[in-house]
Amino acid sequence: MIFEILKYTLPALIVLLGTFLVLNSEHSSEHRRRLLEQRSQDRKTTLPLQLRGYERLTIFLERITPEHLLLDRDLSVLTPTELQRQLLLTIRMEFDHNAAQQLYVSDEAWAKVVNAKEEMMRYVNTLMSRLPKDATTLQMAQALIETYHLNGETPVQIALKQLRFEVHEIEG
Repeated sequence: MIFEILKYTLPALIVLLGTFLVLNSEHSSEHRRRLLEQRSQDRKTTLPLQLRGYERLTIFLERITPEHLLLDRDLSVLTPTELQRQLLLTIRMEFDHNAAQQLYVSDEAWAKVVNAKEEMMRYVNTLMSRLPKDATTLQMAQALIETYHLNGETPVQIALKQLRFEVHEIEG
């Protein structure tokens, strides 16, 4: 009698276990497929935002170089101290305007962008402190442009290089 029961239940249990394993495997595969699909969809949404962040930070870095900072200034009406204040204010405002872009770049890239901003502000202040007391605004502007690139690769160039590297990594 027990043999008769086992004769029918044992194959049924084996079939049930096999069915369970196959369905569980199917469910796991489907779950992985959905996760990959969701990640792909998320990537399609976030990639343009991330690239826009890199673009904005690139523009910021370009705007804080001496050539761009001095571009639309009427140097004939400013004193060197006024020019210094305006340049520092412009750098701060540009940075504040783009601070949210740190969400889209690596910590390393963001640190280099912050360093570029800090170094540019320090450069303006240092240059101003080294100018002769009777220096004109035009002399200050010339000194800013002429001495900026003398020390080799600038912090702005280093940050730009990092941003370009990361964009190339993203694009594959």
